[in-house]
Amino acid sequence: MADVRLAESALDPVAEIAAFNAKHATSGGIVTFLGQVREGGGVEALELKHYGPMTLPGMVELAHVTQARWPLEGLLIVHRSGVMHPGDPIVLVAAAARHRRDAFEAADFAMDHLKSESWFWKREKTEAGWRWIEPREQDHDDLARWR
Repeated sequence: MADVRLAESALDPVAEIAAFNAKHATSGGIVTFLGQVREGGGVEALELKHYGPMTLPGMVELAHVTQARWPLEGLLIVHRSGVMHPGDPIVLVAAAARHRRDAFEAADFAMDHLKSESWFWKREKTEAGWRWIEPREQDHDDLARWR
């Protein structure tokens, strides 16, 4: 039921969303979230590194937990790694359910966990060079509401 992938190259969100929607045409609600590299702030590039033996298994476990909490008809989690530039997609989460509220909450839950408990190390490049990025306090607060 869940489609969980780690993408090492460019992600095509339009094609991914179209395929997911077609696969779940009988669902009453489909929610999608697309995270992308922000433009502005002097960011020239964003790099996500990961530890292979933990990353995909952790993402799959997150999908299982999400599916156990909500009655979903489908779940898609695709996360990029590598170097990306402003405007490039980073993460796509889509949830399909009989009712919209389940789809909204499941997608929100999955994103909060990906943002705060992910298996990725993130750094950004500006004119001054590369610097590592840590989760923000808001990210931890978002995650805490699910406990």
